[in-house]
Amino acid sequence: MKKFRKVLDGLTTSSPGGTMGSPSCGSAAGTPTAAPTPKDIDVQETLVSENFQLCKTVRHGFTYQPTALAFDPVQKILAIGSRSGGVRILGRPGVDCYCQHESGAAVLQLQFLINEGALVTACADDTLHLWNLRQRRPAVLHSLKFNRERITFCHLPFQSKWLYVGTERGNTHIVNIESFILSGYVIMWNKAIELSTKTHPGPVVHLSDSPKDEGKLLIGFEGGTIVQWDLRAKKADFRIYYDEAIHSVSWHHEGKQFMCSHSDGSLTLWNPRNTTKPFQVTFPHGKIQKDGRKESCKPILKVEYKTSRNSEPFVIFSGGLSYDKAGRRPALTIMHGKAITVLEMDYPIVEFMVLCDTPYINEIQEPYAVVVLLEKDLIVVDLTQSNFPVFENPYPMDIHESPVTCTAYFADCPPDIIPILYSIGAKHKKTGYSQKEWPIAGGTWTLGSHTYPEIIITGHADGSIKFWDASAFTLQMLYKLKTSKVFEKPKLGEGRGADLGEEDPFAVQMVSWCPHSRIFCVVGISAHIILYRFSKYDANTQTVSLEVRLQCEPEDIITPSENENNPCFSEPGSHSPQPHHQNPVSPGSRTPDGAKDSTPFLKVKDKMVRVPPGYQSDLVIQLLWVDGEPPQQITSLDINSAYGLLAFGNCNGLAVVDYIQKTVILCISTVDLYGATDPYQRLTRSPRRNRQSTSGLTELTDNQQSIDMERSKSPTSESRENSFSRSRSSSVSSIDRDTKEAITTLQFGESYGRKSDALPTPCLWVGTSLGVVILIPLSIPMDHEERLEDPVTVGPSGAVQMLKGSVLRFAFLDCNGALIQSPYEIWRDQNAPEDPDRPRRRKLVHFSPSSSQDAFGEGHLTVVCSERQAKVFLMPSQSCLFVHNITESSFVLRADVVSLCNSVCLACFCANGHVMTLSLPSLRPLMDVNYLPLTDMRIARTFCFTNEGQALYLSSPTEIQRITYSQEMCDNLQEMLGELFTPIETPEAQNRGFLKGFFGGNAHTFDREELFGEAAAGKASRSLAQHIPGQGGVEGMKVAASGVVGDLARARVALDERGQRLGELEERTTLMMTSAETFSKHAHELMLKCKDKKWYQF
Repeated sequence: MKKFRKVLDGLTTSSPGGTMGSPSCGSAAGTPTAAPTPKDIDVQETLVSENFQLCKTVRHGFTYQPTALAFDPVQKILAIGSRSGGVRILGRPGVDCYCQHESGAAVLQLQFLINEGALVTACADDTLHLWNLRQRRPAVLHSLKFNRERITFCHLPFQSKWLYVGTERGNTHIVNIESFILSGYVIMWNKAIELSTKTHPGPVVHLSDSPKDEGKLLIGFEGGTIVQWDLRAKKADFRIYYDEAIHSVSWHHEGKQFMCSHSDGSLTLWNPRNTTKPFQVTFPHGKIQKDGRKESCKPILKVEYKTSRNSEPFVIFSGGLSYDKAGRRPALTIMHGKAITVLEMDYPIVEFMVLCDTPYINEIQEPYAVVVLLEKDLIVVDLTQSNFPVFENPYPMDIHESPVTCTAYFADCPPDIIPILYSIGAKHKKTGYSQKEWPIAGGTWTLGSHTYPEIIITGHADGSIKFWDASAFTLQMLYKLKTSKVFEKPKLGEGRGADLGEEDPFAVQMVSWCPHSRIFCVVGISAHIILYRFSKYDANTQTVSLEVRLQCEPEDIITPSENENNPCFSEPGSHSPQPHHQNPVSPGSRTPDGAKDSTPFLKVKDKMVRVPPGYQSDLVIQLLWVDGEPPQQITSLDINSAYGLLAFGNCNGLAVVDYIQKTVILCISTVDLYGATDPYQRLTRSPRRNRQSTSGLTELTDNQQSIDMERSKSPTSESRENSFSRSRSSSVSSIDRDTKEAITTLQFGESYGRKSDALPTPCLWVGTSLGVVILIPLSIPMDHEERLEDPVTVGPSGAVQMLKGSVLRFAFLDCNGALIQSPYEIWRDQNAPEDPDRPRRRKLVHFSPSSSQDAFGEGHLTVVCSERQAKVFLMPSQSCLFVHNITESSFVLRADVVSLCNSVCLACFCANGHVMTLSLPSLRPLMDVNYLPLTDMRIARTFCFTNEGQALYLSSPTEIQRITYSQEMCDNLQEMLGELFTPIETPEAQNRGFLKGFFGGNAHTFDREELFGEAAAGKASRSLAQHIPGQGGVEGMKVAASGVVGDLARARVALDERGQRLGELEERTTLMMTSAETFSKHAHELMLKCKDKKWYQF
């Protein structure tokens, strides 16, 4: 243990005097002040820099702007590429991996090395990458950058190490997958087509082997030319010149015919033996018009032709619909025999892929599902049932169903809350899904040892709230709540839409949730707050509505003091706020000039309604229009279930509501909160203020916020594209006008309202946009009956402190440095049947600052963080013990006091992308990582920290990125992630039969190495492509390995695989010997039988 004073003495010898001194930035620790403490305080800080490391963990949601799709039919894993260079690899639930190309170039195409644990990506910067998937965090083994040609199409035959690469110029190059070096063998476009052809055939859009002969390569050019190239003879077997552009080609498994899709909406079927014209041309969606002509159709972008053993072949394609119907939704068409099924999609189709049982292209394909990648969704259709149902998607692909506007993250929740939310949410799940198991079932995943209940809450633009189970690096939706059901549907031309042109009147701005009491509070963009209580029973309820006037006068002007860090303070006097009560208003009343007055934006349903189990609305609070001015956005909120109080504020003032008695107990302007302790020089108040005195609110100026205020609250004042929040004032002015002080943060807790207080009492801590901290004591009846009837009273404001920048966060520590939780009420179901023997009473849990200490009156520590500074105060003396300037050049966007390694720290995320942690209470910097440049205000709006060293933010409009700043979690990350690759024996090729194998060509004698190797083809030009070694080679794998155990595990897997292969070889050798003996026996018997016969007897 180290004494607190000794720590102070040892940290610095030049600390500035005075409780409000401003230390120089960049010191090794928080700067202590010379303020005396009442007695020695023993604080042992256990956190050190070695406890912290920042890294990404998992990414949830749908891949933003997807571009490509691939599937490994043996490993059964799926890969999705994106426009920003990301690759998402999915397997069974829990197996979900995100990789990112360093270049950020769009992914054009993906190709699995089937059952090899590797993936080839082709990017828009004309670079090929080989990814190693045999490690939990995939890495690039090799890259190949093309310098003179643009990549348009790639094809990798099954069990081949030679990749065919088609280019925009029409050439086809061949790459060795093992060395990632170009072969000298090139198929030039002018060799592929006839010399007499006068036009360029266009880029290569298709490459594939003939199922009959791997030595024949089918090349499709965009202009309509198709060439089958004999790789051995280095010449074309046939050439097809068709007058419609080609988009895709698909073989019949026997290799006797192939199908092409074209830009005019047609499908053509070709016989390789007779290529003068297609033997079948169909327009699946082209009807014959009255004049005898076929109606024009959209291009068929892709077709797949798959055979089935027990039924007609499947022809599946995207596009091809007629142009006649405007607004038709994108569709996938399934032709099965004579039946044509059109599956309409909600979003445009990016790519689709038919899943088949076999990886061999020359076997009956037996398709069982089709994966459809849409612009904003991923669906899988079951082909084994005639009505083609979709599979229920186990991944959370619908986070963006309505745009996410806010997030909240809770780690280490009460263990019973997740099963309860899931059981209620399961009742509202959609039905009609396929009964079969999800077909993308590759990889392995086990529940790690470091797991605890975690919940993520997302608020959305349509007013919906989603609760997600985020335990163990997974994400599963538990429960969905629609806040819009509380209100009447706004009529066209009325309400918000007519007044301000807002298309999302129910958009969620912030949420507050107490997992213990299950009280849930939602702040909406229309200046409304909804309080919900949780019940396991349905009920008939009528929501109570409170209307609050919280508006300001345009004549009042606030001028900040020049020396904002050293204002004059005095003890609170008689000018402190007193309880104010809401005056009754007549909704719909208007001022003489016809402007709206005393009306809210939305109308609450005023009739009794039947509500299902789950969260049920209990109270709605709405701010009113005043003098034709719309109410300003709510900028801060706190709720305390033990006190039964809810506090909220905006740029005009503060209101406190007793939600048990459904009354407003305080409604006051920010200026009137100060009383005689106002640290600012303010201009003389306007005489007009007295005219509105009946509103119970002292008016302020309606000037626009200062630059600091704009920046500190930027997550709630940006354009709709990034947040869904706009200024509600119709008199928006330039930012160079004088400031309007907003309430930026609120916190209920047990504290000392005055320096002379001996015992802690309920208090409300208030932080403003000008860096002012105000403490308001509360008097709350403790008896159950008294609490239901007696009013809650508000005392005069106590302490006033100052920080640089807007205040963001409060937290309380006891004098041992442990975090003091806010008191709460234990959840009780108000709709449960009454028990006459055990009447329901409120059960409260208090965490008093003195409860964990030996003697009363020792006080507690208050941590206050603003957008530039952090301070620690000792209560009740209000002396500043530590101060640390977090940043001078930027500002803090998010700050939270979090638990980690049985201790606490202050975590901050700055606008310049730095993530920092500070020790408590001494505010020593423990970690400072330049992690994420603030490129999008979406990140600022959604970034949040939670306990156990975790945080999250919206990395794109459709994806949640989770990160950790805990060294322990980084060390255990490998164990907690899923394995993408599992050793699986490659399925045997079907027995083709003796005669079929004898007369079916020499497909199995084709040696690509003999043709494409350096000995036969020579080296490719060095200027054509550049080889770049990757980070994921042998050295990279050693670095990425989690110690010797990882190396041993990999060696064991390698030995197992080698043993399996040797076993397979031995089995095949035995089978061949048995087959040879049988053949020899039959041949000998045939010889003996025919030995003595004459020629004419045969």
